[in-house]
Amino acid sequence: MFDILQGFHRIAASVVIAFAAILLTIAPATSQTPESGTGSASLPSLAPMLEQVTPAVVNIAVVSRASRDNPLFSDPTFRRYFNLPQQQQRSRMSAGSGVIVDAAKGYVLTNHHVVDGGSEISITLKDGRELSAKLIGSDKETDIALLQVNAANLTAIQIGDSYALKVGDYVVAIGNPFGLGQTVTSGIVSALGRSGLNIEGYEDFIQTDASINPGNSGGALVTLDGKLVGINTAILSPAGANVGIGFAVPSSMAATVMNQLIAHGKVERGELGIGIRDLTPELAEALGLGDLRGALIANVQSGSPAEQAGLKTGDVVTATDGRPIGGATDLRNRIGLMPAGSKLSLTVKRGDEEKVITATIAMGDRSSAALSGTPLEGAVMRNASGEEAQQAGGYGVVIEKVASGSAAAGAGLQAGDMIVALNRVPVASVTELQRRIAEKPGVLALELVREGARLLLVVR
Repeated sequence: MFDILQGFHRIAASVVIAFAAILLTIAPATSQTPESGTGSASLPSLAPMLEQVTPAVVNIAVVSRASRDNPLFSDPTFRRYFNLPQQQQRSRMSAGSGVIVDAAKGYVLTNHHVVDGGSEISITLKDGRELSAKLIGSDKETDIALLQVNAANLTAIQIGDSYALKVGDYVVAIGNPFGLGQTVTSGIVSALGRSGLNIEGYEDFIQTDASINPGNSGGALVTLDGKLVGINTAILSPAGANVGIGFAVPSSMAATVMNQLIAHGKVERGELGIGIRDLTPELAEALGLGDLRGALIANVQSGSPAEQAGLKTGDVVTATDGRPIGGATDLRNRIGLMPAGSKLSLTVKRGDEEKVITATIAMGDRSSAALSGTPLEGAVMRNASGEEAQQAGGYGVVIEKVASGSAAAGAGLQAGDMIVALNRVPVASVTELQRRIAEKPGVLALELVREGARLLLVVR
């Protein structure tokens, strides 16, 4: 009995010590965290901030159409030969989250993959109102989409500065995990500038240990003062659920994409005409650059904006518009997300000299150059807009024009065609189409949408 009592005291003492440690841990945050409670006993709480922010986070329901039949039935020649009827379509429901960022205009940010292929999109507000949403535009490369709703008395969240984030900052994730309804989780910023995950084309993720699960996609990542610093996008998990590694698109990137979607319905990617690579410690040592970090210019295209601005091979870009560059991916993201015609100030290290060079971003024209020598040479292409994707039932690549006498013209491609699949694999962007052609050159089976009808075109 004594042993039992002695054990109990030891446990009780451990509990007291642990509780004291917890109080010491949260005590410094008490002065910075909103408090709730009655009388003289007050406890730190996020409730006051969340009362202001959560009405701006919405649940998104998407209805998409999917074919019931075998993929062979997509071939119009096959259907015609066997006198088969049109394919039957079935409805599929999916759910995600979104964030109201402009109450007056009804703009809602979310993920591209949440609304991809949706024929009907609706949002549900925290007060229970259900609203039909219009897709303004979507960008697969950054996984950002913009919706618009028409309603009064909306609450918007203020967009914060994701560049100001530091590892260790407290953040809160708000969304609709597993379709359960609005849920709040908290954690810290675990890492910044995550890339190379092959989740999207332009990667600069905020990593957090705040619980993010399926359905959280498109939801808000906010700081303790209620500012939006990220759009929750993905999780890294062998089980498909939270294991403490979640990723969000930084608000700086999301806001840039949003502005382009508002202006053009799509993202018009800029370029300077430079080839870049990371300035690794080993490379910096070999070039006698010490501990300098940034992006090394490996080549400069003749006649490009970079050449006109005075950039040279061997230059190291250490900052753009006064913000330090973490590496080649960081510089690529900043250039690629700037609209054509905008000015970019680059801080460059050239030998022992540091200078600031201002360059003008040009419209990226990767489609024609990258298709040279392929069966699609002569076709000028662009990514489908949100409206075009909605009409076609999915994203793809729109052919703007076809040069007379070119390989593309001889193959039967026409201006206005929308390529939605290559060799039975869906393609959602020019970049993706180029990559798949490079991986499997030769005979190409293109699935097209032409004047509302689907057809299969075999190109050699």
